[in-house]
Amino acid sequence: MLPVTWQDVLTAQPRVHAVLSPTPLIEWPGLSAVMGGRLLIKHENHQPVGAFKVRGGINLVSCLSSAERAAGIFGYSTGNHGQSLAFAARHFGARCTIVVPVGNNPDKNRAIRLLGAELIEHGRDFYESQKKTEELVAQHGGRFVHSANEPLLIAGVGTMTWEIFDRLPDPDVILVPIGLGSSVCGACIVARHRSPRTQVIGVQAENAAAVARTWQTGTLVTTPNADTWAEGLATRVPAEMTMDIMRSLMDDVLLVGEDDLRHGVYRLLKHTHNLSEGAGSATLAAAIRYRRRFQGRTVVAILSGGNLDLRQLPAILALGPQVDDADQNLMSQAGSCVGQPGSGLLWRPG
Repeated sequence: MLPVTWQDVLTAQPRVHAVLSPTPLIEWPGLSAVMGGRLLIKHENHQPVGAFKVRGGINLVSCLSSAERAAGIFGYSTGNHGQSLAFAARHFGARCTIVVPVGNNPDKNRAIRLLGAELIEHGRDFYESQKKTEELVAQHGGRFVHSANEPLLIAGVGTMTWEIFDRLPDPDVILVPIGLGSSVCGACIVARHRSPRTQVIGVQAENAAAVARTWQTGTLVTTPNADTWAEGLATRVPAEMTMDIMRSLMDDVLLVGEDDLRHGVYRLLKHTHNLSEGAGSATLAAAIRYRRRFQGRTVVAILSGGNLDLRQLPAILALGPQVDDADQNLMSQAGSCVGQPGSGLLWRPG
């Protein structure tokens, strides 16, 4: 039996929606034309911390006792998980400490501090930050919050996919970026209950493909480095709980390159005027790179977060003419493969 169920997501839903409003699900015609089908974006960049993970933070911290909140929560992060915990801790009156790698995205660090959490910079990457967090909990007590092996986090982020099916009951495909996999696990759990025919496909960076290789081979694969500029995808050691769920429920996993991610950020900015971080652009990058697979289908791409390190933006914008030329060629090739236009905006307030 899986550690997280459909009932767990249903239980999380009122907790999450008591604090967070549903995020928009929008079809952008220009992106659909480039893909050659119907492409909708789930805008988790509209969350108050700019990323989907806040759903899990709200669900987890809302379940803690007053004594646990007073003792504090300890997490490690490259940014969005840390913001999630900091936001939830502030909302529910809990102490919060977040450990991030040295040299982490400065905008995410600043956001964590502004939300009232103590921020500690330690280690060369995510995994060395995890070890430091475990040491702090051993020294001071408190609640250690793993970035993925937490059923309450997975159930909380599952509410994102519940909202998709509430607006669009039967999509062909949902594309979900994978760091450690909490979001794709939540998506799989909901999709298997709401629409078993809908494929849930994860997306990873080619330069940080440990989860994809583990899923494909059935054997644990770790890598010495995760050399992607998209810190939300920088995974070199899969997490046990989410890996088990992915093996049981995920339909496929696709890989995208570093420039694919940059092109995705540019396309989202051009067509939607939304800023995406690297991990957030991964699903659009996959929809375009593997467009022949998706032509004529209805695809939902999760824009998981918008917390881009703005130092990356000039180089991304410089790629614009190259991306525009490529898109013109793709649209000219699509011809009759382009699907019928949909209803456009699917989101409504309230």
